[in-house]
Amino acid sequence: YMLHYLYTYSETIVDGDGIRFSIYLSGCKHRCKGCHNPESWNPQAGHPLTREKIEEMIASINANPLLDGITFSGGDPFYSPEFRERTQQNIWCYTGYTYEELLADPQRSPILAYIDVLVDGRFEQSLYSPRLEFRGSSNQRILKLTHK
Repeated sequence: YMLHYLYTYSETIVDGDGIRFSIYLSGCKHRCKGCHNPESWNPQAGHPLTREKIEEMIASINANPLLDGITFSGGDPFYSPEFRERTQQNIWCYTGYTYEELLADPQRSPILAYIDVLVDGRFEQSLYSPRLEFRGSSNQRILKLTHK
């Protein structure tokens, strides 16, 4: 099984604090009503996330001194942690899972160690507000994770 990605933005200000390199991965089981990115639900949508593409993204990130970090979105990403190790950038990650669900999942919880800011929770159309910063609905939280 190979991860796929829909697209990347080399510089964006809407996916977290500052100027960010955003990677939109394919695949999401949550299928939230009103999702702004339903084409991301299909895990085979977009392009294969090959080793060559990952190397290209890392080189692009490292070549841009203006970046404040990297954001993974989608879809519902859980990704290769090497982006942080090789770029020294902070990582934001958007997920439909809650932080508590991730902590309780032995397969997903180790990945939290690579994430600086987690935007958690399913998008709830009835709680949508365009005034919310970096999230779509008021049930979603922006959690700054601390690592020991």
